[in-house]
Amino acid sequence: MNVPGRMGFGAFLAPHHPIGEHPMLQLRRDLDFAEHLDRLGFDEFWCGEHHSTGWEVIASPEMFLAAAGERTHRIGLGTGVISLPYHHPFTVAQRMVQLDHMTGGRAIFGSGPGALPSDAAMLGIDPMVQRDRQDEAMGVIRRLLRGEERFSHKAEWFELNDARLQLLPLQHDLPFAVASMISPSGMTLAGKHGTGVLSIGSMSTEGIQALPLQWSFAEESAAEHGNVVDRGNWRIVMSWHIAESQSQAIAEAKDGLLRHHNEYVVGTLMRPGAEPFADADDAIEKTAFSPGSASVIGTPDDLIAAIREMQELTGGFGTVIGFVHDWANPEATFRSWDLVARYVVPEVNGLLTGYRESQAWVIGNRDAFKRANKAIVSKIKSNERAAAALEVTRSGRGAAMAVPAHHGADAGDADD
Repeated sequence: MNVPGRMGFGAFLAPHHPIGEHPMLQLRRDLDFAEHLDRLGFDEFWCGEHHSTGWEVIASPEMFLAAAGERTHRIGLGTGVISLPYHHPFTVAQRMVQLDHMTGGRAIFGSGPGALPSDAAMLGIDPMVQRDRQDEAMGVIRRLLRGEERFSHKAEWFELNDARLQLLPLQHDLPFAVASMISPSGMTLAGKHGTGVLSIGSMSTEGIQALPLQWSFAEESAAEHGNVVDRGNWRIVMSWHIAESQSQAIAEAKDGLLRHHNEYVVGTLMRPGAEPFADADDAIEKTAFSPGSASVIGTPDDLIAAIREMQELTGGFGTVIGFVHDWANPEATFRSWDLVARYVVPEVNGLLTGYRESQAWVIGNRDAFKRANKAIVSKIKSNERAAAALEVTRSGRGAAMAVPAHHGADAGDADD
C-alpha cells in the first residue's frame, strides 16, 4: 500500500485488448502483468467489470483479483469497478469480504454505475436509474461491511430481510473508491459516503479541464452529509507509454494507439465527438502532443513533468494510476512500466534527493578529505614492502596497486 506522505503509483486494467488473440492467453498475461507490478513495488492494481464490446473481457474483477492475489505479495488489489446496479448489494459485500481475506487484507472496493450502455441494455436496466441504484447500494454495502446489527431494506430492485454478514473484512476499514468521469455525480457520491475517488475521466482532454472543479463537488457533498474527504484518497488515471527515448516510445506505440482509437473508441464505442485518426502519425500527434493532451508517449522525464503538472492543476492528489493498454507489444509494455518504477517513482517521491545531496557534499568538500588519504599512505610507508610497492606505482608501473581515487587525492598528495 502507499506510504503516507508519498504519491502512490498503480495500474488500471480495464482491460482493453484488441480482438484476435486467444482469450485464455490474454488473461494469463494480465496476471503476469499484475505479478510484474508487484515485483516492481507498485502500490495498487485495479481491474474492471464488463460484459460486452469484445475488447474488455474481465466479467468478474473479484475472480481475477483473487487469482492475482495468489501471485502477488504486497500490492493493493482494487475492483475498478464493480457495477453496482448489476448486482444484489448483499452478494457484492460478501464477495468483497472473501476477496479481502483471500488476499491477506489487500482488497480495495471500487464501484460505479456501469460504464457500457450495452451491458445495461442486456440486463434490462434503464440508464436513467443506474446512478441512483449505485448510491442506494453503496449505503447498504457500507452498513453491511461495518458489521451493523441485522437490518432490512426494501428497494424497487432488491430486498434485504433481517440481514447481516457472518464474516467481516480482514481490514478494519476496507478502502472504498467511487469512479468519477466528467459529471459531478461520482464526486458528489464520494462526498456523501465519505469514500475515495478514482478519476477515470482524466484520460480525456475534457476530463482534465474539469479536474480543478471536481474536488470541490466532493468537499461540498461531504460537508452536507457530515463527512470528510481526503485528497490522499483521490486517484487520478493517466495514460502513458514510456521508453528510453521519445522516438522509441512513438515507434512502439503508434500502430497500437491507432487501432485502439479507430477500432474501439470510434468504431465500437462510437464515443460522441471522437473522430478516427488519419494514420499512426496523426494518432501520435493528436494523442500525445496536442494542447491539453491526456497521454504521455515519451521518456521517464516526460512522464515526471506530466505528473507534476497534474499535481499543480488539481491542487494535489494521492495516487497516480496508469491506464493499461495494448498500444505496444507485451515486451515493450512491460519494459515501459519497468522504466516508470526505476526512474519516475523515485523522482516524483524525492527518493533520490538524499543521494544527490550526499554526492554534492562529497564533491564540495574534497579538500577536507585529503587527510584521510595521507593517513593511508602513512601506514603504507611504515611497511618496507608496501612502501616499495607504492614507489612502483608512482613510477607508472603496477597501476593496479594505486591508492583508490575515492579517498580524495592521489598518492602524491601524501608528501604535501
